[in-house]
Amino acid sequence: MAQDISFSVRNNNGDAVQVGAWRFVGSDSGPKVHLQAGVHADEIAGMLVLHLLMQRLHLAEAQGRLKGSVTVVPQANPLGIGQFRQGRILGRFHDATGHNFNRSFDQSTAMAQPSTNVQDWQKKLVQLAAPADVMLDLHTDDEALPYLYVHRSFWPRGRELAAAMKMDVAIIWDEGGDGSFEETIIAPWLRDGVTDQRMAATLELRGQGDVSDRFAEQDADGLYVWLCSYGIIDEPLTADAWPVEAMDMGQMETILAPQPGVLIFEKELGDFVEEGQRFARILRRPGDPASEVILHAEQAGRMVTRYRDRLVSQGMVVAKFTGSRVSRNWSGGLLDPN
Repeated sequence: MAQDISFSVRNNNGDAVQVGAWRFVGSDSGPKVHLQAGVHADEIAGMLVLHLLMQRLHLAEAQGRLKGSVTVVPQANPLGIGQFRQGRILGRFHDATGHNFNRSFDQSTAMAQPSTNVQDWQKKLVQLAAPADVMLDLHTDDEALPYLYVHRSFWPRGRELAAAMKMDVAIIWDEGGDGSFEETIIAPWLRDGVTDQRMAATLELRGQGDVSDRFAEQDADGLYVWLCSYGIIDEPLTADAWPVEAMDMGQMETILAPQPGVLIFEKELGDFVEEGQRFARILRRPGDPASEVILHAEQAGRMVTRYRDRLVSQGMVVAKFTGSRVSRNWSGGLLDPN
């Protein structure tokens, strides 16, 4: 029977709200695993995936096939989950402070007494995950292909995870600096040189609107197969072959909106474009043909993500593409600084 290890934090009104967490415990022959979804509270897909996966973990535990332990936090952020404004959830940033929920975890964990409720929540979440040998953080993008975001220390063995999840692209990073949850968890592993027996990654489960039984069952199956192949569940399952395009983060090409207006895509997710090929346009003033700006690809590659809304403000990320060379706009750091 899974252990209920839920914990409480305070919301903006000072009331206690709960973070649901469960731990499935097997033998001592396998690693400690931490799985979570919804750190950004408006990224819903992973919540359903972990809900379904937990049913299979219950069975594996009851049948004595579980090695090590698996901690599951299917809805990690109770602070952002209630931030509805005009019928839409705004769960990326904390209303009261403007804090990006997946930034500065490292600063919060260093505080003896966190000064805000976000920092208190961050510290408790990291403390829950810190003993793990394997950490997977489930996110979604705006509109996107499924892709893996993984530190170079865990590549190429991360390819099997990407294949199990049928992810088309793996983005490999070296430098962070934003204190994301993933970065904070692996920092001591990197410092102590103990990455060989560890695994950590952020799984981007398509786009924010891609919440369905079909996708969730496929993703839960993929996670289960990978847990088996990694030696966490005693069942002879391995991932089928799947083509995964590995891409250094500096080769990802991010296109920003040069002006506000109506955004019209001429290419679909996954489409390949040649360098200089048009893929979208922005109409600043409907009725004025001269206000239309054409957007062209910086280099040859596939469209991996694109902006979900079709009215864009200047400077917003319109789309991200794979590339064959380092982007001329690359200056190190993050794929998405916001």
